[in-house]
Amino acid sequence: MKNNTGTSLSVWQPGVTMPTTQPLAAHVTTDVCVVGAGISGLTTAYLLTKAGCKVTVLEAKDICGGETSRTTAHLSWALDDRYSKLIQVHGKANALLAYQSHSDAIKQIEQIIKDEKIDCEFEWLPGYLFLGATDTENQLDEELEACRSLGITDVVKLKQCPLHSVSSGPCLEFPNQAQFHPTKYLEVIARYILEHGGEIYTHSHVKEFDTGVVHRAVTDAGFAVTANHLVVCTNTPVNDFVTMHTKQSPYRTYVVGLKVPKGSVPTALYWDDSDPYHYVRLAKIAGDGNQDSEVLIVGGEDHKTGQSSTDENERCTCLEDWTRQKFPMVQERLFQWSGQVMEPIDYLGYIGRNPGDIKTVYIATGDSGHGMTHGTIAGILITDLILKKANPWENLYDPGRVTLSLDTAKEFLKENLNVAGQYFDWLKPGTSAKEEIAPGTGAVVQKGMSKVAVYCDPQGNKHECSAVCTHLGCMVDWNASENSWDCPCHGSRFDPFGKVVAGPATKDLEKL
Repeated sequence: MKNNTGTSLSVWQPGVTMPTTQPLAAHVTTDVCVVGAGISGLTTAYLLTKAGCKVTVLEAKDICGGETSRTTAHLSWALDDRYSKLIQVHGKANALLAYQSHSDAIKQIEQIIKDEKIDCEFEWLPGYLFLGATDTENQLDEELEACRSLGITDVVKLKQCPLHSVSSGPCLEFPNQAQFHPTKYLEVIARYILEHGGEIYTHSHVKEFDTGVVHRAVTDAGFAVTANHLVVCTNTPVNDFVTMHTKQSPYRTYVVGLKVPKGSVPTALYWDDSDPYHYVRLAKIAGDGNQDSEVLIVGGEDHKTGQSSTDENERCTCLEDWTRQKFPMVQERLFQWSGQVMEPIDYLGYIGRNPGDIKTVYIATGDSGHGMTHGTIAGILITDLILKKANPWENLYDPGRVTLSLDTAKEFLKENLNVAGQYFDWLKPGTSAKEEIAPGTGAVVQKGMSKVAVYCDPQGNKHECSAVCTHLGCMVDWNASENSWDCPCHGSRFDPFGKVVAGPATKDLEKL
């Protein structure tokens, strides 16, 4: 499925009607301004609204128009970076807090579903960590031992995965994982906010932040929200220029959905630990009246944003090939999409007060592939900070934390040297201006001493922008899967015509 700009759509968007909202068209004063209407922003706004605060939400696109609609919606406390690694980097006490926070996040989602009577396909189910092509049984044993050392005793090792075609070797079973339909869930939460005194303004891109005794978020249209507290929930913090962007890295992840006969795959979450990494779940097919089929949602093939060694569409082909090998019952491909994941250097998200800013400015970022639980943790933790309630997770997720370990030092150097290396793109020649650019595609073209991002629309008309990212000056790269210009340094993204669609950049590419 594609929308009119060529961007892939996710399975979560059809059939969901978000409440009607308008762009911000006047100056507004509120208790709390939340920037971003994904799961982090809406959960925070919902919990604060229930606590009696006046909340205003600003969203650059539509409600759930960002990464939340691109999730595979696993609700899991079996974290991708594994408890063996978290114990090594953060110690047992903090690793246990990480487990408890993600487990509590799933319970919080279930409680909200009960309180608001939300029909969003929530269900508890097991998760299976199986051996991928590059995995060894020792990895399973190490993770099992780590879980037991934290008192997580219900994780068990099985001799074989319940679906034998996936893996012929042993696996770990993690009970009490869950899944749901994220936009059906957040549709009701958004309506609750609006019906209980909150405000949500969409197509209201924030171009400027002014923080002080009170805070102002100013939109492209020149209107401002003035608030006592400012919460920025934009996947990567657009109110931060450098600091947080040295502590995490952007990755593209890819998803395909393939039809399977209902009941042919045991309902569960499935992951391997391989490179490339894979994650799998089942979901209902929107609008499927006969109920004889389900959709198998498979993700993986991650790479640094703007740094794919192959055409991005080939990533989805590789995912489909892998799926057909492991799940021979699959039928036709129904859809594909990709999303952006922020990977923190020390494997835990950054949620809380923005470093170096006023104490009443908060951020939520670094989801590390667990956006649904991290987003819910953000709502709980930031609400407690604003209401001055003690929360045991405050130090664990503190964005200003410094984690001293050999692993984090290596990760910090690796990722930031990678960023530094991208500036050599200034010296590399772009595509020759004489070379043809196919309709519906883009290329960075060398024109004299300048590099130009040239998009050729389906009618053959050329549109030119500077290829220099407006955040910190890296050269953007054409993303053939999403029809976007992606920055390989910190993950800013722009549409084919240079309009910013994802931060940390807040300004469009310069028109030429």
